[in-house]
Amino acid sequence: MLAADAGARRARRLNWFKSGLFWRTFLLLGLLTTLSMASWIGMINAVQRGPQVKQTAELVISVVTITRAALTHSAIDLRKELLFDLVSNEGIRITALMDNDVVDPPPDSTLMPEIEAIVKEKLGTDTRFSSRVNGVPGFWISFKIDDDEYWLMLERERLAGLSGVQWLGWAGVVGILSLLGAALISRLVNLPLARLTVAARDIAQGKRPDRLPEKGAQEIIEANRSFNQMVEDLQQVESDRALILAGISHDLRTPLTRMQLELEMANLSTEARDGMQSDIGQMDAIIGQFLDYARPTEAASFVPIDISDLLGDVGRAAERIPGMRVTADIEPGVHVMGNATDLRRVFNNVVENARRYGATPGLDITELDIACHVKTNGGIKRVAICLQDHGCGVPAGQIEQLKKPFTRMDTARGQANGAGLGLAIVERVVGRHNAALTVRNRDGGGLQVELVMAVVL
Repeated sequence: MLAADAGARRARRLNWFKSGLFWRTFLLLGLLTTLSMASWIGMINAVQRGPQVKQTAELVISVVTITRAALTHSAIDLRKELLFDLVSNEGIRITALMDNDVVDPPPDSTLMPEIEAIVKEKLGTDTRFSSRVNGVPGFWISFKIDDDEYWLMLERERLAGLSGVQWLGWAGVVGILSLLGAALISRLVNLPLARLTVAARDIAQGKRPDRLPEKGAQEIIEANRSFNQMVEDLQQVESDRALILAGISHDLRTPLTRMQLELEMANLSTEARDGMQSDIGQMDAIIGQFLDYARPTEAASFVPIDISDLLGDVGRAAERIPGMRVTADIEPGVHVMGNATDLRRVFNNVVENARRYGATPGLDITELDIACHVKTNGGIKRVAICLQDHGCGVPAGQIEQLKKPFTRMDTARGQANGAGLGLAIVERVVGRHNAALTVRNRDGGGLQVELVMAVVL
């Protein structure tokens, strides 16, 4: 039991994760975040493109101009020391341009064509660019001193902005953080509705839900407060109804008992006494049906019960009724969660309904089949309980009417031995047990009542 309760609590905590509304909100927020990021990246690229091109081109022009001036005006014997200082301190390398140099194309960048245009405008149209010269990578640019040509190499790090991979990395980090934020916001927004859904489901299953927290936004506070008040009002109505019915049972059955005693002592003929005793018995049965219909079924009273043994008892009791013939096909050892008294009442009502209205045509007996088998569907085990007679059945259009209170078919209206609550009681109790009830005509004639319930392993 403790393990089952813990599993139920874990399932309730994960309900928000399975919620369609949660995923809808999450996807909408995620889509909005993605579009915002894409717009932001596009805007940043568009805004920074011009300044980045201009800054890079001015840096190249400045380095080439200063280096050429330093080499031109330096003493010949000091040029080797100057070249060493440029390499070691500034990362600038100067080599002579040879006809047999192995020159690779310029760096593959969307900004390179614009940078080339600006640099060539300042340094001359014969300026060349390369990403690798003689196998040495770098940002290479040619320049002239008089008739001699040279290569100037800058380290790529001095010119590189954010690469595509870096942009993708930053965008991925921001995207993940945004999606996590969207998930958190979606959960916070949908949590009150998820709680309300669970509480409403508990009411539908006959359970009393926990009070909803009256905190948060004003609309949530008002909705939860109204729901809590509704639950209390329903509980009060249920308590008042049980109290009233208990009083009615006492007030009506006391005079019936007195009438029964007086009837036994009265000097009446056997026929008159039997008729009056039958009427009193029918009145007592009708009062019992009213009480059964109004009696609440608390989910807190559910315990594991052996439904196989219970059905066996019902079948044996039905066989003892005159005019009943029972055939049982019950799988042994099947357990379900429920209230044994209420489930026995359900099966007895179906049996009584078959006895009254399901006699086999041409025979003076009622044939009743009781079956109980475990079925597996989608990995979930459920027990199918079927009770069916071999009578005339019910017109297909009137089957649903049978489940309504105070409803009897035309063939039964002339018999004042019931209030029309038999199948209404069945449906009410079955609903409280979170089971599925199906009423249909049996192939070959008769009425079939099937219950499907979860199996306790």
